[in-house]
Formats: sequence, C-alpha cells, structure tokens
Amino acid sequence: MRVGVQAAAAVIVGSAVATILFFGSLRDSNAQSNTRYLPEYTADGQLLLPKNFHEWVYVGSPLTPNALNGGQANFPEFHNVYIEPGSYAIYKKTSEFPEGTILFKELQLTLPQENADGSRTEASGRGYFPGKWNGADVTVKDSKRFADTNGWGYFNFNHHEPKAPTAKVKSKDECAYCHIANAKKDEVWTQFYPLLDNKDAR
Repeated sequence: MRVGVQAAAAVIVGSAVATILFFGSLRDSNAQSNTRYLPEYTADGQLLLPKNFHEWVYVGSPLTPNALNGGQANFPEFHNVYIEPGSYAIYKKTSEFPEGTILFKELQLTLPQENADGSRTEASGRGYFPGKWNGADVTVKDSKRFADTNGWGYFNFNHHEPKAPTAKVKSKDECAYCHIANAKKDEVWTQFYPLLDNKDAR
C-alpha cells in the first residue's frame, strides 16, 4: 500500500513539474514573440541600416523591369520586402502598423535578359529571375518624428552595393508623395502583399 502511495505521489509531482516547464516555455516563447527590433538613429538623426533583416517576415517581391517600362523603370529590380517580426505580430492582431514599424525593401536585379521583353529562359521556363543585390530602401513609422510625411520616414541605403551603413530621411517629394497618393493602407503598398492585405493569407 505504501508503495502505491509513493508511486501516486511521484506521478503528481512529475505532472506538476511538467506543467511548470510547459507554462514556463510558453511564457518564454511569448516574451520572444513580443520582442521588437526598433529603429536606431545616429546623433544627427540618420537611420542605421537595420540588422538581420533577412530573418524578418518576408511579404513579397513586386517587379518593374526596364524592358517593360521603356528602358527606364524607376526601380528596375525585384523589391524583396520584409517587415520586422515584432511589428508584424502586432499588425496581425490589430490590422494596424504600430509605431516603430520597419519595412525593409531590398532591391535585387534580374538576371541578364535574353529577349526583348527582358525575360530569359531557365530550367523552369521563360521569365524573370533574381540576380545580384542592388541596395535597399527602408520605411519607418514614427508619427512624431515624421509628421510632415504622414507619420512615415523614407530612407535610401544606396541603389547599388554595398548598402550604406546610415541614411538620411528623404524629403516628401522624393518618396512620400507616391505612397500617399497610391499605397492602399497607411502609406503601405498592401495591395501587393497578400500577407498584409488578406487576413486569410496569414
């Protein structure tokens, strides 16, 4: 009888320990998911190139090649766009971009064209294929710092490699005006990114 009591006690203690470990790991997981990487600035207000952006949430890659735009596309590359994970977690819950949101657009050239429309043929067929990196643009939400451009700041870290380590905010007539006039939601081109535009795609 005493052995049975001891065995039952061991099971209860074991279950309690497992429960504590489970909720502890859950708490740690939630803490990690709520951690955000926020914009970093120099003393004179330049934005530092965000760190580890390739590990962020990828949302899409629009493409406007030169060959389809009279040879002079404004951005003749794939626009590989990432959102900072902590901000994306909040956006999923609220459908609003929180203060401090960073959207990182890495530009990537297409491989050399073989046809008049800029396309080429690879093993998968004829199309446009990503080539070398070609700089980056970054957008930051800060309603106070960037009040003149509807709460978003726009930064260019070169349209070539290597990317600049810092960047000054662009004037309203350089970037913001186009976002204000054409972007679907809060100056973000969510119409091109199902992950941000369609809750069912999340």
